[in-house]
Amino acid sequence: MYCDVKYCWHVFGTGYRSVEMIPPCRGCSSYLVEPYIKCAECGPSPFLLCLQCFTRGYEYKKHQSDHKYEIMTSDFPVLEPGWTAQEEMALLEAVMDCGFGNWSDVAYQMRTKTKEECEGHYMKNFINNPLFSSTLLNLRQMEDHLSRTADTAIPFKPTDDPPRPSFDSQVSRDMAGYMPARADFMEEFDNYAEWDLKDIDFVDDDSDILHALKVAVVDIYHSRLKERQRRKKIIRDHGLINLRKFQILERRYPKEVQDLYDAMRRFARVVGPIEHDKFIESHTLEFELRREIRRLQEYRREGIQSFCGAKVYERVKRMREDERRKRNMLCDILQYIHDSRACQQWLHKQAAIDAGITPVVTTITTSGRRSAPPLNLTGLPGTEKLNEREKELCQVVRLVPGAYLEYKQALLNECRRQGGLRLAQARSLIKIDVNKTRKIYDFLIKEGYINKA
Repeated sequence: MYCDVKYCWHVFGTGYRSVEMIPPCRGCSSYLVEPYIKCAECGPSPFLLCLQCFTRGYEYKKHQSDHKYEIMTSDFPVLEPGWTAQEEMALLEAVMDCGFGNWSDVAYQMRTKTKEECEGHYMKNFINNPLFSSTLLNLRQMEDHLSRTADTAIPFKPTDDPPRPSFDSQVSRDMAGYMPARADFMEEFDNYAEWDLKDIDFVDDDSDILHALKVAVVDIYHSRLKERQRRKKIIRDHGLINLRKFQILERRYPKEVQDLYDAMRRFARVVGPIEHDKFIESHTLEFELRREIRRLQEYRREGIQSFCGAKVYERVKRMREDERRKRNMLCDILQYIHDSRACQQWLHKQAAIDAGITPVVTTITTSGRRSAPPLNLTGLPGTEKLNEREKELCQVVRLVPGAYLEYKQALLNECRRQGGLRLAQARSLIKIDVNKTRKIYDFLIKEGYINKA
């Protein structure tokens, strides 16, 4: 038995669309109602008869009353028990007529199923069913391009309700007043652009100059609206609304790539988000390749010819670094051999190194006054942009990473402008404690960031 409507199954939003209807009865030309008869010997076009013509033994041309026949009906289950093929087609037609999700009207049009039954059956068999691999695909083959590009259906998942932060909350400030439910900002760019138009009124008595002036004001207003839409598009396309998520994604990159990201962010407005991300990712790949090349060049300089030898070299190198750190710490502690607190700090560091833990940086002093503990940089903005030596400096001088990066950039710019930098000039640029300035200045000189004048 076969269904009475030929369907070409297309996944098309909310349902499926019939493209070929049943031809009328060959005997009386009436509309066929199930069940009806199809001749199994006449063809290729189907020879269909209603039950009345079939019982009368209707014959026409080559068709004889004693030919083999098939009873055509859709009163049988297709996808699951309790749903006949006729009800399946009625459900698809109802969804196309009433719209996806309007299950009350769909159930009213079907009349044989409830709202919950219609929704559950449609979602199970026509949305989340992997391309009807065991049932409907046996009736009609999918189009060639669908069968080549998709093996499974995309599961349907309702979208999450957009966040609605309360006004003047921290989340609302981070999102610059963006209202996701309305896809708009609470305060627009150039928010008072409409004020220039509130008193403009085009009347017939206007002179040509006044009319041209009013038209110019309207054109200026349109240009301001275009600029507003351009900025909103940049923010949406580049994902700048959720600033915290953007910062988390930016921290994936190494420090050198993050500096490039900061420098190239201003050019993101002239390219699309995909092109901009490709540009950053390509530089990230270049940085990784250069670092790998430098590592391989180091192996070559040391005479290493295999990766097994490289592993041994790296292990010995780490051991050598640990021994050097221990010797440096021992030299430091010998200067304060009579200070019991300094000796205790050295013992804690030594125990941490032996246990494979990075030692906590502490300040060793011989004065009677108790020194301040090192600054904890966990969670502070800008920490991810510092290398290990810069983190150690910020901990010792108790300076937040954001301020350090600002002072460092100011000193670098001044050194680049004058070709060198003196301590007195650094102290005039950085208005903080002179001892902290001295430590920052000496650190930048030692690391090669700046040169002495």
